[in-house]
Amino acid sequence: MLVKALIRAAEAQGGVGAILCKGDPLAGALAVILAERGVKCRFLERSLGPDGAYRWADPGGDAERDEAGFAALVARRQRADPDLWVVELDIASAERFADEMTAFG
Repeated sequence: MLVKALIRAAEAQGGVGAILCKGDPLAGALAVILAERGVKCRFLERSLGPDGAYRWADPGGDAERDEAGFAALVARRQRADPDLWVVELDIASAERFADEMTAFG
């Protein structure tokens, strides 16, 4: 349901979304790749914070990423969690959308 909500939110702002990896519907973690005009710019994972609330975080910090870098990051995350969902959202102003994703905690 969260995956569909993220895709609908991107589409409502003129973007597109696609499920790259389909994980377990009940137990799978969620990662989002944000892109602008086909250029990937952010990788965010949904994780449970110490206060019990979900948050979005970039597990790789400020590392510069190209297409191969994103693919390697997804592969590493899938080895750690084979139930991982990965969604790509291509939207204008991806940074602003990332800030708004807290509503989808």
